[in-house]
Parts: sequence; C-alpha cells; structure tokens
Amino acid sequence: MSEPSNNRWVLVVASLGSFQAALMGSAVNIALPAIGQEFQMSAVAMGWIATAYLLAAAVGLLPVGRFADLHGRRRTFAAGVATYAVGSLLCALSRSSGALIAFRVLQGIGAAMLFSTSTALVASAFPREERGRALGWNVAAVYTGLSLGPVLGGVLTHRLGWRSLFFANLPLVALLLLLLLWKVRQEWAEFRGERFDLLGAVIYGAGVVALMAGLGELPDALGFFLILLGAAGLVGFGFWELRSRSPLVDLAIFRANRAFTFSNLAALINYAATAAVAFLMSLYLQYNRGLGPEASGLVLVAQPVLQTLFSPLAGRLSDRIQPRIVASVGMGMTVVALAFLAFLGVETPLPLVVAALALLGLSFGLFSSPNTNAVMSAVGPRLYGVASGTLATMRAMGQMASMGVAMLFLALFLGKVPITQANAPRFLASARVAFAVFSVLCMVGVFASLARGNLPGRAVPGKED
Repeated sequence: MSEPSNNRWVLVVASLGSFQAALMGSAVNIALPAIGQEFQMSAVAMGWIATAYLLAAAVGLLPVGRFADLHGRRRTFAAGVATYAVGSLLCALSRSSGALIAFRVLQGIGAAMLFSTSTALVASAFPREERGRALGWNVAAVYTGLSLGPVLGGVLTHRLGWRSLFFANLPLVALLLLLLLWKVRQEWAEFRGERFDLLGAVIYGAGVVALMAGLGELPDALGFFLILLGAAGLVGFGFWELRSRSPLVDLAIFRANRAFTFSNLAALINYAATAAVAFLMSLYLQYNRGLGPEASGLVLVAQPVLQTLFSPLAGRLSDRIQPRIVASVGMGMTVVALAFLAFLGVETPLPLVVAALALLGLSFGLFSSPNTNAVMSAVGPRLYGVASGTLATMRAMGQMASMGVAMLFLALFLGKVPITQANAPRFLASARVAFAVFSVLCMVGVFASLARGNLPGRAVPGKED
C-alpha cells in the first residue's frame, strides 16, 4: 500500500482520466445530428460513431487489463492517455464519416487502457476501509464529465462546430499525462513475469466484433449469421481460457466467487439498459422537440448531475452496509425511470422529461459506486487488475449491447436513412420500444443484484451484528 499523499494523487489522476473520457462521450452524443448533417449519415450510421468507440473499448479491456497486471498499471494508464490524445486529434481532422468512425476506434483503444486500469489503481492505493469512498469519488468524476459533456458539447457544437469538441479535449489530456508522470511514481504489477495469452485475446476480440457487427446488420440474414459466429467465438474463448496456463481472465473466479459473479452481471445488465438513453434522448430532443444542441444539452444534464451528487454518498454508504442493498434500490428506481420514458410523446412537458432523467441519474448514482465497491472488495490485491478489467468489460459490453438494441429498432422502424421531419415520428416509436425493452431488462437486473449475497465486514439493515 502506498503513502497517503501518493494515494491522493493516484485518485486525482485516475479520476481526471475517467472525467475526460466521460466528458468526451457525452459531448459527442449531442454533436451527432451536426456530424450526421455534414456527412449525410443515416441514424444507424450515426449510431456507429458512438458504437465504434464502445466496440474498440470492449475488445481491448480484458487483454489490456491482463497486460497491465503483467507490465504495470501506471505504465498502461500512461499509454492509454497518449493513445486517446492521438485519437482525439485525428477525429478532429476527419474528412469523411468512415475516417471519423475509424479514428473513434483508436480513441476506444485508448479508453480501454484508461478504463481497465483506473479502478485498479484506486483499489491498489487505498485500504479496504477507505476504498468505497475513494471509488465513490472516482465514479463521481465520471458523472461530472457526463454532466458537463452535454452543456459543453452543445455550446461548442453550436458556436464552433463539432470538431471543436475533439480539439478541446487535448489540453485536458496533456494535463493528465503531466500529473501522472510527475506525481505518481509507484508501479503495481502483481503478475509480472507471467505469459500473455495472445491467442486468447485474438479469439475474444473476433467474437466480440462479430457479435456487435451482427447486431448492426439485423434483421438481415447476415446479422443472424454474425451473431451466431460471435457467440461461438466467445464460447470457444471460454473453453480456451479454462485450458490456458496463463489466461487473460481466470474463469474459475466466477465459479468460486458468487459476489464477484453477480456484481459483474448486475453491472452488465444495468449498462445494457441505460447506456443508449443519452443517444436516443439527444435525437428525440433535437428531431422531435426541435431543440438546438445547447438547449438539448441543458435538458440532458439533469441525469449526470444527480449521478455526480449521489455517487460519493452511495460509495461511502457501501463501506458501512451491504453494497447489494444500496445498488439494488438504485436499480429498482432505474426501472421506474425507463418505464416513464417508454411513454414519451411530442407533447410530453419538458419538466417531466427532466424529472425522469433526474430520477435515472439518482438511481444510477445509487447503483454504480456500491456495485464497483462490491466487485473490488470480493477479490484480493493480486486480482485488482483482473477485477477492474472485468468490470470495465461488463460496462463496455453493456454499453455496446445497449447501442446495439437501439440501432436494431432504428433499423426496423426507419431503415438506413437519415432522420427527417417526415420520419421523426417513426424514430420516436423506435425509441419508445427501446426504452420499454430496457425497463424490462433492468427489472431482471434487480434480481441479479440481490442474488450476489453479502460481503463480510458490512452491516445488513434490519439485523444485529
């Protein structure tokens, strides 16, 4: 364990990295209509601007998490910052939709290096009795970025154009790299000297890419074929990992650790049910309600503001009572918020829309920090990198699945055409169906959250110690 002063700088650096990645992600959602107009993109193609980033992150998280355990989490985090910076610059200079999507993949690779190591760095630096609070602040940094993203994205897109979003990211990334190299000197690499499973990484990556590509091609026959191919690849990856002497992730941990397994499952379901909300609501506000990017950003900010305010409180609470209780309450509230969004209409009063987004933000704030604390507390220090990478993979896979569901309904209701005034009602119908599906999915997630069991050292409400 490092010195307290160094602990604080680890938290600052990890949180700043989480902040800037979240800031960029939410800002880009606001800019999608402007990007789509410049490049004449369909709604499904606009979805790929967000999905390409998530897909690259999902493919990279497990291999990068393992690489960080072998060669150093601080070193991997630094490489991620540099990769993210290069990707941002190239996105800003893109001259076609294809180039932009390709450079978003590069950004996603950098994000994988950041996400797979940031939680592990915080967990490595802080003792168990302080970890929930530290992780709560780290999660709050994510939601602060999500809060500022819609506002900053709306202002910059409206006044300076969408390219300014990527240029504006560069000074923050430079500051992050400077602080990391200057203030954080300690390295963590508990598995140094072991072998990296390159074949396993290739099998896993191919399976994930095929699965996501298949979701984008539904309902065509090619889509079903790619989904089956991707599923077969992931099953093959599982068999390979069970036989590997140095696996990317030790699958035995899922069989032997109930809290770890169900906490990750709860994260996967929660992100699958909520990640596409910002994407769909940005399009709803701009196409169905006629709001500009600035006004849309001000409406969307209600969700991440509540997430930011309640994440540290929920994280600290999960140090004292069972994380599954706090997280399950949060996920139950998410069901209610998503059910309301399933009834959105053109005439729905904006204050009600803001209230639903605020409830969604509160519920996710209650879920995320305790769930992260449960995952990291369910394993020992040697497995912090694996746990962090696994949780980040659940997040990315959930976000990817959420966008896949949204793109599926866009394709079914709209086809691969741009959204116009004439077909905006069909877009709204697709969004309502997606929100209904997300609500049912999140209801299943409540049971996964409750099924994880209790962690030692935490109180259970209503029971005496």
